[in-house]
Amino acid sequence: MEIKANEISALIKEQIKKYQNKVELLDTGTVISVGDGVAMVHGLKNAMLSELVEFNNDVFGMILSLDEDSVGVVIFGDDSTIKEDDIVTRTKRVVEIPVGDDFLGRVVNPLGQPIDNLGPINSIKTRPIERIAPGVITRQSVDTPLQTGIKAIDSMIPIGRGQRELIIGDRQTGKTAIAIDTIINQKNENVNCVYVAIGQKASTVAQVVEKLRVHGALSYTTIVAATASEMAPMQYIAPYSGVTLAEEWMEQGKDVLIVYDDLSKHAVAYRTLSLLLRRSPGREAYPGDVFYLHSRLLERAAKLSKEYGGGSITALPIIETQAGDISAYIPTNVISITDGQIFLQSDLFAAGQRPAIDTGLSVSRVGSAAQIKAIKQVSGTIKIELANYRELQAFAQFGSDLDKTTKDVLDHGAKVYELLKQNQYESMDVYDQVIQLFTAKHRFIKKIELDKIQDYEKSLISYMHTNHQDLIDDMKENKKITVDTENKLKEIINKFTNDYIE
Repeated sequence: MEIKANEISALIKEQIKKYQNKVELLDTGTVISVGDGVAMVHGLKNAMLSELVEFNNDVFGMILSLDEDSVGVVIFGDDSTIKEDDIVTRTKRVVEIPVGDDFLGRVVNPLGQPIDNLGPINSIKTRPIERIAPGVITRQSVDTPLQTGIKAIDSMIPIGRGQRELIIGDRQTGKTAIAIDTIINQKNENVNCVYVAIGQKASTVAQVVEKLRVHGALSYTTIVAATASEMAPMQYIAPYSGVTLAEEWMEQGKDVLIVYDDLSKHAVAYRTLSLLLRRSPGREAYPGDVFYLHSRLLERAAKLSKEYGGGSITALPIIETQAGDISAYIPTNVISITDGQIFLQSDLFAAGQRPAIDTGLSVSRVGSAAQIKAIKQVSGTIKIELANYRELQAFAQFGSDLDKTTKDVLDHGAKVYELLKQNQYESMDVYDQVIQLFTAKHRFIKKIELDKIQDYEKSLISYMHTNHQDLIDDMKENKKITVDTENKLKEIINKFTNDYIE
């Protein structure tokens, strides 16, 4: 019996039709192209955005682009084992990570898998990494301070629990140092911390982990690391994974501090993925939705109202500028999302000012509402005094004959700057800061030589704790300086200053 060619053709067409129907039914697809951590996949008809998909060799990816005839999948892990025509299967779950207290003291990758060789993390509960931020009704205004232990910040640019305060400046100006000091200062403050390292060297992350361990801060901190050697998809999801861990604690009524180090590299990773997915480039080649990238992340930081548990997430995003240009695209985006910024200036850093905070460009839009009254009483005029000093300093270098008032302003400003100097990993109790700033407000430092200021302040704090602890306890109890306490402080510090000079 002869089989005609047109019958064979019809039979093959029928088989192909059936095969395609079967593929659609199973919610699978096939790889069209793959490279640079991105795969274009044909099929996956019912796929969702941010859905987790599985390749046929135990590699997972996330759908980031839904086109008319294909989907764009970013791959978590090694893409060298994936080839054209491989089968891709839907998991019908959005990307989620395990959460819980077992993550404290651990270093994990953005998928929640441990990378610190300390064994598996036994956590059953999971949460999706993408989530809508708490609404206006569920929030309350920021009213509790989050002490950094850094004089210049706690006095002039205070941070409240539930605030988003940007740390911005050129590379190597001490941005990470401020964030790490703030984490260390949360010891015994009942605050869980999350440090998200995006696109950093593995050796740098290891140093951070070691510093936290040495200062006893690792036990209440989780490090989420997507190092420079990781592909762009892992760097892209890292901050969302970090804030997902934080949200679990916030909803239990706990306070959480999260550091994103840094969001400049996060934006670059997203730009890489967008260009590979053939999305239209806009300003500086970033895609049009790069603002939404960070706004949906930072809006998840909140102070929840009492009815919703009263927990909080305080976010410290870090942005790296180029030659101090805070008017560039990503810096202006993040400045407009956050509640203030701490601007670190290269010139101040080079001049030996640590931390190199530019008090003119730095601001906290809500923190003063969360400051304790005692520090408000002594720090109210400092910012203006430093502004006057910087302005006169610029003019003074052109003239030699200065009147007494100008000399006094310059002398006092230089001494206040010296007073605000603080070494890394030397956090200060807020009431010790109050005493030091008290000496500046009431001009006790006028009698002290500039190069002796640091020693004078340390000696004063030691003297107060040894001989007048009752006054410090009184301030702690009242959270303010009463008239009686102020008079006693003036008398004690005046005597101490005169003895110190002699």
